[in-house]
Amino acid sequence: MEPSKEYLFKYKGFYFSVITSPEYVASLEDFEIKDSDVFLVTYPKSGTVWTQNILSLIVHEGHRNGTENVDNMERIPWLEYKSTDKDYANFPLPRIFASHLPYYLVPRDLRNKRGRVIYVTRNPKDVMVSYYHFSKFMSTVEEVPDFNIFMERFLAGKVLASSWMDHVAGWYSHAEDFNILFLTYEEMKKDLRSAVLKICNFLGRKLSEEELDSVVQQATFENMRKDPRANYENLPDDIAAKDKGSFLRKGTVGDWKNIMTVAQNERFDKELEEKIKTLPIKFMWDINDEM
Repeated sequence: MEPSKEYLFKYKGFYFSVITSPEYVASLEDFEIKDSDVFLVTYPKSGTVWTQNILSLIVHEGHRNGTENVDNMERIPWLEYKSTDKDYANFPLPRIFASHLPYYLVPRDLRNKRGRVIYVTRNPKDVMVSYYHFSKFMSTVEEVPDFNIFMERFLAGKVLASSWMDHVAGWYSHAEDFNILFLTYEEMKKDLRSAVLKICNFLGRKLSEEELDSVVQQATFENMRKDPRANYENLPDDIAAKDKGSFLRKGTVGDWKNIMTVAQNERFDKELEEKIKTLPIKFMWDINDEM
């Protein structure tokens, strides 16, 4: 079952939302990188918004101390979904962008180790379940009401951002082309302070203990859900059906167990288990697992 053309188009083997265009995506190859640029890259539903908020808290003191009221989407725009009123050339430095692009479609300079990339992965069962719920809420994503059908599409890579496995494997296997920090959603859930410190070190940011405590406290998923700057509650009605859910749902590890049947789990494992073993990541499938 092919995804609907109403929602997606394919460019160089990768599915994009129709809210961008092949021409704009193609132009990103020549996007001019500044050395201080930071690109937060993820497969959808892997903790992008959470990490956006962490980056805003680390980099922008006004975000941290509450003196500025700027939405994360304004601070950290989506690279491949440019709004016409943004002049990225004159954005305050460091510029931070969010993206779901595969490694081979990012700006050329980024592949020459200019700028920095933070790549966040999440275990694919939780990604898939979160994605399924997300499709009901976002009017820009095709809703597939039957979870079984959605799972088959996900496994076949017939969703926005294509194959989870290809995305993750592509970034990990081309790591030497980038100035890159890899994080997992699960390690951030287990030990947020350590993850924040890793990000600070990678960005060359020195925060005092007090500032660090403030970032960690404000960046907990629970606090973030209450923060309109961070929780995407200001998305326009034509993009998000607010009566059907919220952009940030549970943010837990292991939620897949609440929806996947034994048969679905076995089917998923059969399809992805061997491939996952080739990745240099130890996935955590439940919050009680050891990292």
